[in-house]
Amino acid sequence: MTTALWRGLDELPASLERSVVTIGVYDGVHLGHRAILARARERADALGAPLVVVTFDPHPSEVVRPGTHPAMLTTLEHRARLLGEAGADAVLVLHFSVQLSRLTPAEFVQIVLVDRLRMVAVVVGANFRFGHRAVGTVETLADLGRELGFEVDGVELVGAGEVRWSSTYVRQCVAEGDTDEAARVLGRPHRVEGVVVHGDHRGRELGYPTANLLVTGPTSIPADGVYAGWLVRASGDSLPAAISVGTNPTFSGAERRVEAYCIDEVGLDLYGEAVAVDFGPRLRDMVRFDAVEPLVAQMREDVDRARAITAG
Repeated sequence: MTTALWRGLDELPASLERSVVTIGVYDGVHLGHRAILARARERADALGAPLVVVTFDPHPSEVVRPGTHPAMLTTLEHRARLLGEAGADAVLVLHFSVQLSRLTPAEFVQIVLVDRLRMVAVVVGANFRFGHRAVGTVETLADLGRELGFEVDGVELVGAGEVRWSSTYVRQCVAEGDTDEAARVLGRPHRVEGVVVHGDHRGRELGYPTANLLVTGPTSIPADGVYAGWLVRASGDSLPAAISVGTNPTFSGAERRVEAYCIDEVGLDLYGEAVAVDFGPRLRDMVRFDAVEPLVAQMREDVDRARAITAG
């Protein structure tokens, strides 16, 4: 079943008579998020109501504290797809504005959740905060639920050892180049999306033509280095790749880029195409070579390692 994507309250269907709701940015839709979504799906099935995820764009921090927008793990469209795969029947994207940020917890619940979504139950993480100055808590929801007639379920956060899985933790892993740990918590490889644009064409001259991604917005990009991974086309084709992130120091580059060499592909024309790059393990740091020959030898080794990893 296709997950509905509603970009604002005006797009809510008149046929919506009741719903089970979960609320959050859900950036990355990692395993911690999926534990909450699984509980919400159970409640929706038990109550015979659709599961609606209420999320926000832009990130609330950018409105509350301008200039603090975190590097995002997922685009809005990718996030909506992942939420659908995790059980959501619909995703409601609320434009997070100053006006929305000033609603009290009671106003937000009444105006958005009760009046418009006709909510009969809400499932959130145990640390959920909402409303003006984030004064609303799960206990606040429970009080409002008793007054307005909806059920409330607060789900304890999950993780491994002393680490509680969160979008902040995954962003940290990505920023440090630990794409293995990021993938473990995400339940899939970390993805960066962009349009393929012309670069310096130096990779083609060296025998390894790369797809140079134009990445827009505050995107979580792994630390500089070389990675194994995959380039994913809009058609769904997933091509094994060796991925470079950095400024190309051997040629005194200044612009930080994400480039992917599609292994063993000949005559591939990707210019102008919107693609995704899924990051597998990190192979090495980005280093400067004193000559072209050792660079090419290292690139050959990188490609061989990436080929072996992606084949497995």
